[in-house]
Amino acid sequence: MEGLEEVVEFDYKPREVFKPFHYRDKRWSVIVAHRRCGKTVACINDLIRRALMEDKPNARYAYVAPYLAQSKSIAWDYLIRYSQPALVKANQAELWVELDNGARIRLFGADNPDALRGLYLDGVVLDEYADMRPRVWGEIIRPLLADRKGWAVFIGTPKGHNAFWDVYNHATQSDDWYYKTLRASQTELIDDEELDDAKRSMTIDQYEQEFECSFEAAILGAFYGKEMRILTDGGRVTKVEYDPLFKVNTAWDLGYSDDTTIWWFQVVHGEIRVLDYHASNGHQVSYYTDLLKSKEKEFDYVYKHHYLPHDARAKTLASGGKSIIEQFASKIPLESIKIVPSLSLQDGIQATRLALMRSWFDAEKCQDGIECLRQYQREYDEDKKIFRDKPRHDWASHGADAFRMLAIAWKEDQQKAPVDNSIRGVTVGKNEVTLNELWKSTPTFKPSGRI
Repeated sequence: MEGLEEVVEFDYKPREVFKPFHYRDKRWSVIVAHRRCGKTVACINDLIRRALMEDKPNARYAYVAPYLAQSKSIAWDYLIRYSQPALVKANQAELWVELDNGARIRLFGADNPDALRGLYLDGVVLDEYADMRPRVWGEIIRPLLADRKGWAVFIGTPKGHNAFWDVYNHATQSDDWYYKTLRASQTELIDDEELDDAKRSMTIDQYEQEFECSFEAAILGAFYGKEMRILTDGGRVTKVEYDPLFKVNTAWDLGYSDDTTIWWFQVVHGEIRVLDYHASNGHQVSYYTDLLKSKEKEFDYVYKHHYLPHDARAKTLASGGKSIIEQFASKIPLESIKIVPSLSLQDGIQATRLALMRSWFDAEKCQDGIECLRQYQREYDEDKKIFRDKPRHDWASHGADAFRMLAIAWKEDQQKAPVDNSIRGVTVGKNEVTLNELWKSTPTFKPSGRI
C-alpha cells in the first residue's frame, strides 16, 4: 500500500488538518485537538494504514483509550467499518481485528494496563492521554515498543499541566517529534454559529480547554485546582528528603477491584512532608506489607502509624472471612494500625485543602499521586450542564481518597491533645486475631501528638 490515496479506497476521506499527520515520518507524535474534530476516526485509520504497510511478520498495533468500555464504545465500530476491505478476522470479545497481511489491531483501556504486559507493539495510539495515569506510558507501553522500534501517537484535549502537557512541551522542543495543535477557531471544522452557542453555554475555562486547546485553563470541576496551583507555584513540589529524626506514616485507600494507593509521609512540627506514593491492583495484603518492609529497608524508615480507611474492618470472603486489619495484623505491629474516622466527603475534602497548604511533595516519587490530586474532579451532569458535588470515579480518585485519609489523620492530630493510643491485651501470633477481638481492641484513630 503506497500513500494516502490507498486509504481513500477504504471509505476514509481524511480531513485536510489530518493529512500532514498521516504523512508524518517521525516515530513519536503528539496532537492537541479540540472536541469533535474527528481525531478518533483519523487515528483508527492511521493504524489501519500503517498496519497494512508493515512488512514485519505478525505485526501488532494498539489503540488505547482511558477506559476499556470507552475504547469499545468509541473505536470498535470505526475499526470494523474502516478495516472491512482488508479484514480477515474480528474478535469482539477481545476487541481485535486481523488484516489480510497478518497484522492485528487491538483496542485496550488504560484502566487495566496490565492487560498489555507481555505483548509487543509496532505502533500505538493513546487517545485522550490527559485522562490516563502517567505510569501507563513509562512502565507499561514504552517497553512494548522497544524490540520492534515501534511508534506512538499521543492525542487528546488538554487538562491543565499534566502528563499530556509534559509530552507536548517536550515535542515542541525536539526534532524527533511530530506535533500539531488543532484549535476550533483555526480548523473551521465547526461553524461559527455552533462555536458561538458553545461559548454562551460554557464557562470561559470550559470553552478554552475544550475548543481552543488551552493548557492554561483551570481543570474543569477540579476539587483542588487552586490549592495545587499555589503548591506548585510556591516551589513545594521538589526534592523531599527523609528526615531520620522523625518517624514515617502511611495513608491508604483500599481497592478491591480498583487501585490500592499509599502515601508515605512525615509530619515535622505540623508540616506534612510527602515522601512517596504507590498505586497498584490485583495484589494480596502480603504484597503491600512486603512493600512497606522494602521501603523500610531501602530508606531506613522507622514507621509510626499506618492510617487505613474504616472499610478495613470489613470481612471479605476472598480472604477467608478475614478483615484487612486482621490480615495486616500478622505482618506488621498491631499498634501501628490506625483507623481514620469516617467523616463526610465534604469534611474530608475541606481537610484535604487545609493539608495541601501545609504539604511538600517529592516531585519524582510522588509524580503519579500529585497528578491524582490535580485531576480529582466532580462528576459532570450533561443534561443540567453543571458539576455535581460527587467526585468522578476514575484512576485519579484512588490517590485523592488516600490523601484524604492522610489529611483527616493530620487534622485530628493537630486539633487534639496527645493521648495514649497503644493497643494492649491482644495477642497476634501465627493465627490472626478474630475480627471481634480486633474491633474491640483497635480504637478509631486518636492522635498521639506531634512527632
